[in-house]
Amino acid sequence: MGEENRGTMMAATLVRTARSLGMTPEGIQRLSRAHALAMQPRFAALEDERHPLFLHPGRTVLVLIRDVSCLDADLLCAAVLTESEDAELRIAAAAIREGFGSDVAELVAAVPMPGSPSLAEALVTADEPVRLLALAERLDHVRHAHLREADERWRVATHAEACTIYGPVAEQTHPQLARRYAHWCRAFARRLDRG
Repeated sequence: MGEENRGTMMAATLVRTARSLGMTPEGIQRLSRAHALAMQPRFAALEDERHPLFLHPGRTVLVLIRDVSCLDADLLCAAVLTESEDAELRIAAAAIREGFGSDVAELVAAVPMPGSPSLAEALVTADEPVRLLALAERLDHVRHAHLREADERWRVATHAEACTIYGPVAEQTHPQLARRYAHWCRAFARRLDRG
């Protein structure tokens, strides 16, 4: 199965899931266009179709749809176009604004980047849609961090940030996201104990 087929399968899953929960046809069409745009740098940069970042845009949207019951087209388009980990996979702000408008571009730009000394404050003071977007996007990175080819210090730092910053913000923002962060923080702690 090639990358294109894998990306097409995720695109179909997004459409099917959004439709089953009542998203408008116009919203689904916008989301599909945003997903196609988010996949362009992945097709170009990721040689391995099983790379943990390949399906990240779609998985982020599925977290918002399934766990938060979000069907807001602007927020879902922003989610699929947000990339907090790898700069080479980000879509230029101008392309987002041109294709999806200033509201979507501003949502993407408002997501605080991990590793920042002011991350906790930025998340706590962000509007709820930005917090939900940031939490869902980062949750998918945390869930797949153990699959990344990175040194152990990066993994420890990523999970520590998830447990000390993102998790508490999730507790103040959405109960299901809080449960998801708590689960992954426990799983990582067990992995450390075994290691």
